[in-house]
This record gives sequence, structure tokens and C-alpha cells, in this order.
Amino acid sequence: MDLKKTISDGAAAMKKATDWTAHELASLHTGKASPSMVEGIQVHVESYGMTQRLKDMAAITTPDAQSIVITPFDKATMEDIRKAIQAANIGINPVPQGAFLRCPIPQLTGERRQELAKVAHRQAEEGRVRVRNARRDCLEAVKKAHKDKLVTDDDLKRAEKDVQTHTDAATKEIDRILKAKETELGTV
Repeated sequence: MDLKKTISDGAAAMKKATDWTAHELASLHTGKASPSMVEGIQVHVESYGMTQRLKDMAAITTPDAQSIVITPFDKATMEDIRKAIQAANIGINPVPQGAFLRCPIPQLTGERRQELAKVAHRQAEEGRVRVRNARRDCLEAVKKAHKDKLVTDDDLKRAEKDVQTHTDAATKEIDRILKAKETELGTV
């Protein structure tokens, strides 16, 4: 059994968990316009009879910190895009303006900031759970190899220590990302 590969696979899974957490927290609305707030919205286009992500159907820009401009590649899809954004329930009400939709970003209230902070904490905890699951899977593989006499006692202890080091680093990174998001929300 290749212990280094098992440990590096576990570390890669933990890195994926931190990247997922960073992506999820980046999509939280903090009062500043960002294309990531809308680009993942699924839009069902009646005339095509299919559903696509908004970023595959339109150019998304932020001309200023308080608005997002969505310019559909096909002007016939504008109403479908408007409905999808409203149905996503992200607190944005798109306004058609000729060939594009302007989405003004409302200022956050104190109550909404607290709600978003709770969502951020939930997402960070889910990221930590993913890291712990990766640690568990990695340790189970190492312990099974030890039980099958493929790994010595010393190698087992060293591997457990390495896996814990990676776990601690990933958890610390998630905490750092969460702290940055809380600062951005103004709840710290």
C-alpha cells in the first residue's frame, strides 16, 4: 500500500472541501454587486424547452458596486431570465432596460446581515464536515492496511499525524474564509 498516495488523496479531498466552502461563501450577497450572485441561477427557456445556467445564456457585468447588468445572448430569453432571477429569491428585482436587464442590489439591513451570517456559518460547518469525512475515509484506509499487516505501527502513527496536520490546516483555512465573510458582512 502506498501511504503517501493515500494521505495525498485525503489532503486533496480536504482541499476540495475548502474550495467548495470558499465558492459557496463567495456567492453570498453582501451588499456589493458581484456576477457570482446570479451566474449559477438555472433558467428554463420555454422556446428552447430546456434549462441552462444564466452565465451560459448572457453576459453578466457589474458597472458599479450597486448593480448587475445582464445582457442575454438571445434577446428572446430576457423574460425567462427575469422570471428565473425573481424565482431564485435572492432579493434582486431585475428591471428590463432595452437590450439588457439591470439588477439593482439593495442595501443590507441589520436583520438581513444576521441572516446571512447564519447562512455563512452553516456553509462553513458543512465544509468542516466534508473535511472530517475526508479525514475519516483516509484514516479508515490506513487502519485497514495496518490490520492487513501492510503498514507498520510506526507508519500508522506517522500517517495519522500527517492526516491530522492536513485536517487542521483545512479547518483553519475554512475558519479564515468565514472570518473574512463575516467582516465583509459587517457582523464582526
